[in-house]
Parts: sequence; structure tokens; C-alpha cells
Amino acid sequence: MLEGMGRTQQDLLKALLYSPTGMSIDELAHSLGVTRTAIRQHLAALERDGLVMRGATRPTGRRPEQLHQLTDHAKELFPRQYPLLANLLIDQVAGLLGEQALSQLMQGLGRKLASDLEPEVVDEARIVQYMNHSGYEAQVFFRSSGEPEIVAHNCIFHQLAKAHPVVCELDLALIGALGGGKAEHLECMVRGGQVCRFNVVR
Repeated sequence: MLEGMGRTQQDLLKALLYSPTGMSIDELAHSLGVTRTAIRQHLAALERDGLVMRGATRPTGRRPEQLHQLTDHAKELFPRQYPLLANLLIDQVAGLLGEQALSQLMQGLGRKLASDLEPEVVDEARIVQYMNHSGYEAQVFFRSSGEPEIVAHNCIFHQLAKAHPVVCELDLALIGALGGGKAEHLECMVRGGQVCRFNVVR
């Protein structure tokens, strides 16, 4: 989020948000009230972090001006209300179809995600790779019996699942389908656990 950045970088990103076609170094320096050198330094850091990119050049009658724009990644740093929409949709679907049908829908979505990711059955290490690509921060641990267990330190649907625990059915179906079995939820952050732990029963 923007709060983790310095004031000047926040202001620079906001200025670019209001100018989708891009701004030059001179325009940014004037808008923010800082030197061109400072703007160059901030742009270099933000470009390195994938937040700013070079856009078109603008003719000036002299040397063309390089314009700078926000990347799609940078735009996502600004507030979004995806959970609000998701909550509304789930409430409506539950009202129309009922809780059981909603649970079956979540399971179907999980299986669909799995088939889109991988046509073959994979092991826990590969499942964790797919989960981490989505942001779960997961690892494979082995119990004393030697059985593998998936531990996720981040629930990417946490706020949504707190309001609608049925969302966990998507995770279970996804992991189970990838692993060619049935996923068991041994511990759940939504239900007071420290992590989410999964076991695939084949």
C-alpha cells in the first residue's frame, strides 16, 4: 500500500494517477515542488520496483519530453473494494440458490481452477508452487508418520471467508483436485487457527 512509502513517492504516484497519459520530469517537479534531480531519483526507484514505466514521448519543438506513467501494478496500490463486491455476490447467490448449492458452486470453482492450472495429478510440492503463485505463502511439512502436509501462512480470501466460511470449500476443492484426492482442513485461520493446514487423502 501507499502508506509504506515516503511522502514524495506517494505524491508522485498520485500525480501520475490523475494524468493517465503521463507526465514529464518537469511537470512532476513543478507539481510536487521538488527538484528535477529528486524526481529522477524517485522515478528510477519506482521504475525498478515496477510501479512506474516510460510511456510516449511528447514533441516540444526542441528535444522530445519523455512521459512517465503508472504501471497496472501501481494502480492496484490504490484502494479497491473487491471484497465488498464479492460479499454482495455471495449473499445474492446464497439467497437465490441456498447454502448447499452455494457450497457445490464453490467446489466446482475450485475444481475448475485446478483443471485450468494442471491437467495431471501433482504432488504437494507442486500444489504449494501453485498456491504461492496466488499469494498463499504455503510450505510442505512432513508429519512424524512421513505424511506430507500443506501449511499456508496467508489466506488470500481471509476477510471474505470470515463473512462466508463456505469460501473455504473452494480451497479444499482446488487442493484436492490438484492432488488427486480429497483435501482435509486440519486447521483454519478463519476458525481461530494460526495457519491453514491441509492434508490430501488419496
